[in-house]
Amino acid sequence: MTGYEFTGKTVEDAVEEGLKETGLTREEAEITVLEEGKKGLFKSVKAKVRIVKKKTDGERAVDFLDGVFEILNIAATNELVEDSEHTKINVITTHSDAVIGHRGEILDSLQVLAGAVANIGRDEYRRVVVDCENYREKREETLKRLAEKIAKKAVERGRKVSLEPMTPYERRVIHSALADSTEVKTQSEGKEPNRYIVVVPNNLKPGSERFEKRGGRGGRGGFNKDRKFNRDGKPYEKRERRENSRPAAFSRPAKRAPYFGTYLGNSNSVKEKAAEETKTEE
Repeated sequence: MTGYEFTGKTVEDAVEEGLKETGLTREEAEITVLEEGKKGLFKSVKAKVRIVKKKTDGERAVDFLDGVFEILNIAATNELVEDSEHTKINVITTHSDAVIGHRGEILDSLQVLAGAVANIGRDEYRRVVVDCENYREKREETLKRLAEKIAKKAVERGRKVSLEPMTPYERRVIHSALADSTEVKTQSEGKEPNRYIVVVPNNLKPGSERFEKRGGRGGRGGFNKDRKFNRDGKPYEKRERRENSRPAAFSRPAKRAPYFGTYLGNSNSVKEKAAEETKTEE
């Protein structure tokens, strides 16, 4: 730990001297007592303290990310932009794919962890944004376009349209983009981490609500049958079932061709035998 050491007759004297020298207030300083100080008959020991300027919430988060990137063996530099209202950390690296991840999943995880570190000891939560290569702004524009596209689709169909699960940040963007719409409204459904947005048109067709409840949310991933778009705005394509695609080991055995002969009892010998058995029973 870097800092400056100060001495005095008492701990309080050493602290006062240190604050005066560094120009820090007690709220800004992190004070460590190194020696309490003792009064002796023949010799006295002075009190000693170390004073270090406290790191801001953002600086603690940056230190945390530095350690994460070191463990992951990713060469990256973190730029901190911090004021009384916002804390933003911009990651500069040549390995942006490793930092951002698929659809920003890794970047979102880093942001959650950095936010948790920055808010240690705080009474009110302060949001921390972690960005890389301006990904957040680009993603936000993509989500806004997606919101407009989905809203238009919902109005044309007169039915609800559901999106696949998104992070709280992405859901906020969708809600905000359609907040002033006079044609649709949005609502979040499901539980984390599978919470998703449903766009509800004002011209909802009668009966579509019943269909939604009857259809439910089935299938892999549990998405609504009405959902036709993923979070990138691309329509889902139904997979066509290929003929004879089932492996031979799982194929149904072919029906055996009927064997016309004595097995079916249509020969003269079988008929004669049956007639004799009937005559015996009589």
